[in-house]
Amino acid sequence: MDSLTQIVLGAAVGEAVLGKKVGNKAMLYGAIAGTIPDLDTIVGKFLDPLTAIEIHRGLSHSIVFSIVMAPLLGWLVSKIHKRAAATWKDWSWLFFWGLITHPLLDAHTTWGTQLFWPFDLRLAYQNIFVIDPLYTLPFLVFLILAIRLPKTSAKRNKYNRLGLSVSSGYMMLTLILKGISYQKFTDALDAQHIEYTAIDTRPAAFNTILWYANVDIGDAYLLGDYSFFDTKPISFKKVEKNKAALANYKNSETVKRLAQIAEGWYAIEKSNQDLFFNDLRFGVYDLEAENLKFVFSYQLVPDQYDKLTIVEAKRDPEAMKQVLSSLWSRVWGN
Repeated sequence: MDSLTQIVLGAAVGEAVLGKKVGNKAMLYGAIAGTIPDLDTIVGKFLDPLTAIEIHRGLSHSIVFSIVMAPLLGWLVSKIHKRAAATWKDWSWLFFWGLITHPLLDAHTTWGTQLFWPFDLRLAYQNIFVIDPLYTLPFLVFLILAIRLPKTSAKRNKYNRLGLSVSSGYMMLTLILKGISYQKFTDALDAQHIEYTAIDTRPAAFNTILWYANVDIGDAYLLGDYSFFDTKPISFKKVEKNKAALANYKNSETVKRLAQIAEGWYAIEKSNQDLFFNDLRFGVYDLEAENLKFVFSYQLVPDQYDKLTIVEAKRDPEAMKQVLSSLWSRVWGN
């Protein structure tokens, strides 16, 4: 999830664990704990682009990281606040829960997280977009109401628990909505007598009303969308996998690594002499557009040794405005 959401969650968890003893310090260090796992993006800036993608939400988002770092950070903060009512063990518990809830939340997004690192298993439930105002804003409001009250106030504890309950309840609702939308897509495929081997669904940006689906039909994919306000049947657009375009690069180590990141959901695009690797898990900017542009697209560039490197396709700010306008319109039905 986005940084603000992780800060709010971390602060609320910190308050729940240690708020009665140390007051707003619990929220402060909870917020810090909720931010720490995403520092892997800073590490990624010193690595090649492909490795940076691979390590994102890896080690720092694991149970191992939380278990190792919590007592170290707890010890450090206990030394800084020697006069506080909290012990080293108290601070360690705060950091553990602040660290571990970060990847637990990220596991609900499309990118997912390697919670069980070093095992090669990425959890990605794909039931919430990385930025969802309906999850974050009510949570933030309850946290602000709580932070203004004394640490011994019963209302403070009540507001914080309400924030955690409302956000958790909304998360449960998104899982139900995902299940309903999944059924809508499979019903549409059955009604259109389309045979498929796999289907992958996820919410559109900033909401859980509009949902997207990728459908594997063998040598191609079908892309579709469904809004809970739709009145017309679901239609699908075909995207060829086009893996033959890789030619001599089909067994390239770079392609294999990208394919693993994309969990097999990718298509190759050839424009003039340039090759592009399109990660289908994050969909396209506008499914209604004539020429589909994928959100995560990487140009495959041969180096002097004829090995492939990657360059992430740049996003056009003006085009993004049109995309947001189209998204808002599409949410309200076809």
